[in-house]
Amino acid sequence: MALKILYIGNKLNVHGGNISYIETLGPLLESSGHQVSYASDKKNKGQRFLDMLVTLSRKRDQTDLVLIDTYSTLNYWYAIAVARLCVRFDIPYIPILHGGNLPARAKKSRKTFSFLINNAHSAICPSPYLKKNLSDLGYKNLRVIKNTIELTDYDFKLRDAVKPKLLWVRSFSRIYNPLMAVEVFKNIQSRFSDAQLCMIGPDKDGSLQQTKDLAKNYGLEIEFTGRLSKEEWRARSEEFDIFINTTHFDNVPISVLEVMALGLPVVSTDVGGLTYMLEDGKTALLVNDGDVKAMTEKIIDLIEQPELSKALSINARKEVEKYSWDAVKLEWEKLLSEIENRT
Repeated sequence: MALKILYIGNKLNVHGGNISYIETLGPLLESSGHQVSYASDKKNKGQRFLDMLVTLSRKRDQTDLVLIDTYSTLNYWYAIAVARLCVRFDIPYIPILHGGNLPARAKKSRKTFSFLINNAHSAICPSPYLKKNLSDLGYKNLRVIKNTIELTDYDFKLRDAVKPKLLWVRSFSRIYNPLMAVEVFKNIQSRFSDAQLCMIGPDKDGSLQQTKDLAKNYGLEIEFTGRLSKEEWRARSEEFDIFINTTHFDNVPISVLEVMALGLPVVSTDVGGLTYMLEDGKTALLVNDGDVKAMTEKIIDLIEQPELSKALSINARKEVEKYSWDAVKLEWEKLLSEIENRT
């Protein structure tokens, strides 16, 4: 039985935003035979919020299930409003929890977060990290289903002898700490004069200009591309050998899964869900949050130890196969069959 699913989230790629999970999971559910409609692709936040509520109200009699991408910052409140409407209309809903800072949101907004989770059919945690942290707060209506990527879209390139060509891909936001990438690159370039750093992603909170200013102050030549499509940045990735991830908070970042699939060795801060997602020395190299010196040393290790970069490249690709749609689809179908039985 095909379900009629309304997927609520930020569908903003059409306006130049990064591709979000609604734009990844939704089409995959459609490919499995379900009817999926979406809200919202409105660029203005207020209009987008209103469109979500209006779409749910209009489609309430033709909807079997509502999926809600749920974040810890301002977008958290649209998830709460949509959940309240679902309860009012007696429509089952499933929040898909994103962001390593959601446990802090759960503590800060205990009443609304409890409403969101306790009234849901289930709440999806993309990592054991998030499930553990929320379980420790007393929440039980949780299950782990990994984030997914379509592996056929990512051509593996073995990095068995890397050069100091660094790639960073993320929105420019304080929580992703792009300034750390500049500090690390400063150290690397002092050791390797031919070092390169390319930073790909749109600005989110003014951090892009701050990052450019820091690079200018240090006299560093860093390439800032702005937002690129997935196809464009995957093509650019072939020019680089090492991926650096500098975030303060995270859950299961799709960008890290993508570069693992492409074969780039990953050097990352050891925060949030990354602790569960990556194995230090096997699928990535991990450092403490904000530790510029340690990240610099790990990058030098990769450059000077070809056998290490080769092992990481191979192991990471094997690990990311666990996140393929073929692997994750079974968990989603099991969950959706529960909704089918309910209806």
